Amino acid sequence: MALIPPFFLDCVVAIGFPETAGSKKWNASGFLYGKLVEDESAEEKTYELFLVTNRHVFEGHEKAFIRFNPKADEAARDYDLMLVESGDLKWHAHPDLDVDVAVISINARFLRKNDIQFNYFRSDEHLADRKRASELGLTEGDPIFVLGFPMGLVGKERSFVIVRTGCIARIRDALLGSSRELLIDAPVFPGNSGGPVVTKPEDVAIHGTQAVNSAYLIGMVTSFLPFRDVAVSSQTGMPRIVFEENSGLASVLLMDSIVETIQTRLTPVK
Repeated sequence: MALIPPFFLDCVVAIGFPETAGSKKWNASGFLYGKLVEDESAEEKTYELFLVTNRHVFEGHEKAFIRFNPKADEAARDYDLMLVESGDLKWHAHPDLDVDVAVISINARFLRKNDIQFNYFRSDEHLADRKRASELGLTEGDPIFVLGFPMGLVGKERSFVIVRTGCIARIRDALLGSSRELLIDAPVFPGNSGGPVVTKPEDVAIHGTQAVNSAYLIGMVTSFLPFRDVAVSSQTGMPRIVFEENSGLASVLLMDSIVETIQTRLTPVK
């Protein structure tokens, strides 16, 4: 029995950058997000499509690659994504420099014309922002899925996202508005940056709480939290070596900041 909507997997995109000798290195993840712009009926909706990832993923680059599977049983295709054209940045970031999010428009017609298999999180159906998360009763210990391409593992012939599980480690400060981020207890590694985090549906809950029985997009991975241990010289008392390990905790940017970035995208990133 699937606990994550299968089309969620087609919303996640591998992001890479050119290296020497024409090779590519897959550094990060992103996801496709559709902002509702017209709602004629339940069957007739129009969305504006964006690729969402971290600000630190795009910074310092003029061009990226994004990878999609064709609908036919063919090898994955890599497409150029121009980040700078004629000296102008094509992507946009949150006005607050400390908010690690970047968005760039994606041409859905081009993807359809090329028979690409893709999908997107819909702003009116799949999103759980701070208000919705509070209504759902999300709290510490609730299970989540982390989607992305850690360590550049994009697949050889076809692009297949990696799904890992974890739980919410801390969210109450975010729900109160004192933080833009929540913490998750989940295995996150380089390459997961920019990947979506969604709730894992459950049918049971203890008395006095409610079960979250649908998968909602609640945020985006920004980084894992490292544990650092400093080796100190017994002779001088000065630090000599710093050992760094993955603590198992990761920061996740709430959807509110991502929505704010899309709404203010007419202001170019500085």
